[in-house]
Amino acid sequence: YPTWKRTLTRRAREAQMKRFCKAQAIQRRLEEIEVTFRELEQQGIKLEKLLRDEDGTPADQKTQWMNQLLYLVQKKNSLMSEESDLMITVQELKLEEQQWQLDQKLRCYMNREESLKTPEDRVAEREILMQLLDVVNKRNVLIHIQEEKRLSEL
Repeated sequence: YPTWKRTLTRRAREAQMKRFCKAQAIQRRLEEIEVTFRELEQQGIKLEKLLRDEDGTPADQKTQWMNQLLYLVQKKNSLMSEESDLMITVQELKLEEQQWQLDQKLRCYMNREESLKTPEDRVAEREILMQLLDVVNKRNVLIHIQEEKRLSEL
């Protein structure tokens, strides 16, 4: 087994583990965001009740509650934006994994001698290549979406 093949295999495993760890970190963060959403919702409900039952409450207290409510809305919007970014990253990781798998299949077909390939092999090779191009295009769309989002936030 040549050294270069062992190196490629090791690097592929490392890349796969890196994607897996990143996916786990994203999942943890999404769970944290969900918990924070619930907490913000509860705080918002309390503030809304205070504002509705404002009989005899000083104006500066009402203003303070309104400011707190606006802060909660701003924080929730920020978390929603982060959640959206994470979901795009999850899709990107899935497509990256799919691309890697298709690339491995395609390499198997391409490493065969042309004279030994059956017509079915050639068809399968073309199909895998088309699937690979589709995945690359989908990743490109995700990158474009992220870039548009980043530019709109500026």
